[in-house]
Amino acid sequence: MKVHPSYFDWNRERLLSGTQLTIVIPAHNEEGCIHKTLTTLEEHVKTPHEIVVVNDHCRDGTVRIVKEFIQDHPNVQLVENLKDGCFANSITRGFEAVEEGAVVVVMADLSDDPKTIDTMYETLQKGHDIVCGSRYMPGGKRVSGPPVQGFFSRFVGTTTRLLTGIPTWDVSNAFKMYTKEVLDYIDIRDKWFAMSMEIAVKAHYKGFRITEVPTTWQGRTAGESSFSIFRVAPSYIKLYIWTVIMRVRSVFVARTLVVERKTP
Repeated sequence: MKVHPSYFDWNRERLLSGTQLTIVIPAHNEEGCIHKTLTTLEEHVKTPHEIVVVNDHCRDGTVRIVKEFIQDHPNVQLVENLKDGCFANSITRGFEAVEEGAVVVVMADLSDDPKTIDTMYETLQKGHDIVCGSRYMPGGKRVSGPPVQGFFSRFVGTTTRLLTGIPTWDVSNAFKMYTKEVLDYIDIRDKWFAMSMEIAVKAHYKGFRITEVPTTWQGRTAGESSFSIFRVAPSYIKLYIWTVIMRVRSVFVARTLVVERKTP
């Protein structure tokens, strides 16, 4: 079922009148960068906000550092991922901790640019349901990081846009801002990094309003990334195929309706 663009407008007015922004940070063994990430977010994000750090089975000093930071920052909270440790379960736990408002996912390694968040929020207020931070649109940039990962994300983003018309060149980037209503509506099934692409693609086919803003992505400088192209590739490929099938099906249905209308 496709959602009419005005489906959540009544909720949007409530959301944007009092306004609540929550930053969700999945954290797995991030003691080398989590304090800097939290400090940088508090420095650069001017929109009133809360931060939810999700402890994804950390075995280092991440939890201790976050708890110490919370003592002087009451807008920050720490929640536990009680399910199996993985990116999707951690993010989903963060979403569950948010009751309403806007939600943006930020990586604990500060690879995402905090300066983009205020722009994303302002854009969301103009009537969008999802705002994607885009490395591959004009003004966006990807700095360092594994070349294979960069090629993969650019290929997926470009081809998905050309094949489906989804209004972003960087659909695989996890740095996205959502209304909570969209997150509650979409059935998320992927367990790895493809979940952010899954949410955007499913929302696109449901008729939600999606746009993008340029951002700069910086390769990790501390800690170890849990991203593995070999581990996540099957999820992306499966989702990619599903996306193409849905596009072909929608074109076929549209053409069938045109033929039926022309038939006397």
